[in-house]
Amino acid sequence: MSIEVVDVRPHERHYGVYIVKFEDGTERIATVNLTPGKRVYGERLIKWGGLEYREWNPYRSKLAAAILNGLKFVPIAEGTHILYLGAASGTTPSHMSDIVGERGLIYSVEFSPRVFREFMEKLVDQGRRNVIPILGDARFPYQYAHYVKGVDVVYIDVAQPAQAKILADNADYFLKPGGHVMLVIKAMSIDVTAPATETFKQEINTLKERGFDIIETVHLEPYDTAHAMVIAKKKS
Repeated sequence: MSIEVVDVRPHERHYGVYIVKFEDGTERIATVNLTPGKRVYGERLIKWGGLEYREWNPYRSKLAAAILNGLKFVPIAEGTHILYLGAASGTTPSHMSDIVGERGLIYSVEFSPRVFREFMEKLVDQGRRNVIPILGDARFPYQYAHYVKGVDVVYIDVAQPAQAKILADNADYFLKPGGHVMLVIKAMSIDVTAPATETFKQEINTLKERGFDIIETVHLEPYDTAHAMVIAKKKS
């Protein structure tokens, strides 16, 4: 037996994000589905007020986890152009696709051919025309430089050492002046022996050394252990 929705309201801080309230008092975040009737990762579809919303699972998306953990600033709105490094099977890019809408664009870079095929099936083949899939290695941005125009945001979520360096290298190629970067730090992918907090500091210092002002840092527990989200802006 499904639980009825009793209210849907815009998130007080973040454009394109909504709070769905159920009759048992629980609340979830969601985005308006750009491709109504179609799911990406088995998420719940919610009808309300003539629109269809997709529940945004914080255990599947680190951006959702950061929002639920109090992230104050997300530099994404309608029309934003994003370079997403480590697109995987498309959970977070799909919600970004909902938010930026048809005027926005998400260049989505994924290294694994198998995972890339899943991404194609779940997003591109379902009609998300604001997503440009790129099979490539984020460590070498020159490989896809001929595909990507200037972007407003570079987002990275990769299981590699030197995550901040890879992000900064891509920002040097593609980020517009005044643009923002969003770094998901996976501490265990960088150094399994060091305390996560030390790894977070190391990656943040790399961004500072590469010319970024740190705006905000949010840890992602309990949704993801030893992970953090960093928002930064390129110094002008």
